[in-house]
Amino acid sequence: MKLSELLADIEYGVIEAGENGLETEVEEIVLDSRKAQPGCLFVCIKGAVADGHKFAPDVAAKGAAVLVVEDEIDLGTEDGTAGPVMVKVENSRYALACISAAWFGHPARELKTIGITGTKGKTTTTYMVKSILENVGHKVGLIGTIEVIIGEKTIPAANTTPESYLVQKYFREMVDAGCDCVVMEASSQGFMLHRTAGFIFDYGIFTNIEPDHVGPNEHRDFDHYLACKKMLLKQCRVGIINRDDEHFERIIEGATCQIETYGIGESRHLELCKKDLRAEDMELVSQPGYLGIRYHVKGMMDFPVEIDIPGKFSVYNSMTAIAICRHFDVDPESIVEALKDIKVKGRIELIKVSDDFTLMIDYAHNAMALESLLTTLREYNPHRLVTVFGCGGNRARDRRFDMGEVSGNLADLTIITSDNPRNEDPQSIIDDIKTGIGRTDGKYVEIIDRKEAIRYAIEHGEPGDIIICAGKGHETYQEINGVKHDMDERVLIKEVLEELREN
Repeated sequence: MKLSELLADIEYGVIEAGENGLETEVEEIVLDSRKAQPGCLFVCIKGAVADGHKFAPDVAAKGAAVLVVEDEIDLGTEDGTAGPVMVKVENSRYALACISAAWFGHPARELKTIGITGTKGKTTTTYMVKSILENVGHKVGLIGTIEVIIGEKTIPAANTTPESYLVQKYFREMVDAGCDCVVMEASSQGFMLHRTAGFIFDYGIFTNIEPDHVGPNEHRDFDHYLACKKMLLKQCRVGIINRDDEHFERIIEGATCQIETYGIGESRHLELCKKDLRAEDMELVSQPGYLGIRYHVKGMMDFPVEIDIPGKFSVYNSMTAIAICRHFDVDPESIVEALKDIKVKGRIELIKVSDDFTLMIDYAHNAMALESLLTTLREYNPHRLVTVFGCGGNRARDRRFDMGEVSGNLADLTIITSDNPRNEDPQSIIDDIKTGIGRTDGKYVEIIDRKEAIRYAIEHGEPGDIIICAGKGHETYQEINGVKHDMDERVLIKEVLEELREN
């Protein structure tokens, strides 16, 4: 493809024209200097660990045809031969997104694109949307925290929102596989790093926002976190927003899209957002081994819903999905049918182990998520709430104290175990969690081996208990001293049940 075609949607300047200038033929797009080859276009990105500009001379020596840069570079060539074309842009990450979209033939234009952002609910909502739309015949691709799904192919996810080149590559593969829609999680980091640039979402969803992901390696403060997430509402045609979020007015400020809302109960601002969906008459559904919730959709649609995932946040997630799928003219019966059987790996995932008590796996791996989950489950009036969790090594110690304190306050019994100790001593991590629990009157036991901790929870389960294995969720490994070992909690639970039957 000619360089001029790749640069059609961005502003740039040409520092070095090379031999053929904008008529240069590009053979490949490369981000990793080690993969540079003759005829490639290399994008110099300033990363958190390394600056791609430093590798430009090596890439040029390997025969790169084009360098896309933010800073001018001295390639050190003095023999008079034409070097690569050097294109200067204001932001190389943004340029990469636009170049990638052009390279793959703008595949987003051939799909209905749905982007979901928010502090919580992104993963579950993407699977709900996929389930509903596929229930009426759409073929839906998915990009998210757990995996990428393209037809029958699944790819484990490294980031919630992949690099822009991969986003466009996946879009193209989805189109080629016959997909007509894609639903993807759009993270704040993804917006900050322009991974979602280069196309416009047909539908952008803002589920909620809470103080999270603020720190030296993510966002400098809450305002920056919010500003990054709000970028979605300037990159979509229709914005669908949780009207109940306390930051609603700040969320919609500066939005350039058509706005619709959803929420629970009567909307307080119908004069601001005429288009509205509401969930009313919520009722908890509970029996041993099963927790759910039912409610009635009101407003622009009118029908009852029951879902097999507990809690008020499940109502929000499903209402989000309904608000999206309404635009695809999905009938209420198909929505109800799809939502009734929705299952999301590692997100309040109920595992049948007993007729007497309930056991679930959830990804809650920080204090905010654990508190939200336990508070929700408390509403079901369990005999006991039992948590099984640890904390990751080589991460902020405060998280351990906070999670211990939350569990000590809200759970009847905490079973402290290992998560991903990484390069830390598992016992030291457990001791930090115990420090947090020590701020409360909560009861606890400590069992380093996660399988044995799960065994203890199952063996000591009492009628009416709700047991939560928290922190690992969809992960199927345990990282110890830099090595990832296979460890899937579903497998551990199965092994424990088989061993208990044998004994």
